[in-house]
Amino acid sequence: MKFEILNQKAIYQGRAFNVRRDEVRLPDQRSMFVDVIEHVGAVTILPVDDQGRILFVQQYRHATGKELLELPAGTLKPGETPELCASREIREETGFAAGKLVKLAEFFLAPGYSTEYMVVFLATDLKSDPLPGDQDEFITLHAIPIEQAYKMALEGQVMDGKSLAGLFLAQSHLRK
Repeated sequence: MKFEILNQKAIYQGRAFNVRRDEVRLPDQRSMFVDVIEHVGAVTILPVDDQGRILFVQQYRHATGKELLELPAGTLKPGETPELCASREIREETGFAAGKLVKLAEFFLAPGYSTEYMVVFLATDLKSDPLPGDQDEFITLHAIPIEQAYKMALEGQVMDGKSLAGLFLAQSHLRK
């Protein structure tokens, strides 16, 4: 099927993302408008400590009106590779550096309306090596045993999609 972009217009430019409106010609020759969130990409990290616990962060997410339990994650800075971003974000959000980072998967987070592309890493061989966190992040760190983390996910206590994806992508690595 062929979809043709007829026109693109910037609607909004923000700190975390931009919004554009595309006019698209459909395969049946009709046209429609599609709003697209442009995002630079992000990473999610599943850190496992030497005691067999997964490090989660709890933080307030304004769009939900709730504090959510999530895996550490962050947005790529200009020119930054996903590996460098993951190495930086784990240090900022957990205070630990990963001795070993293994890429588990890559996927579009919400392809119906966003260009955000997520890369998920398993982080092990953790050593204390903190970096200052972002000024607007107020994070509480939780070290949760692996089996308990999976139980919490299945019971609906982990409500963040990228964290659920990370948990299930890492499952075969963690249950060896």
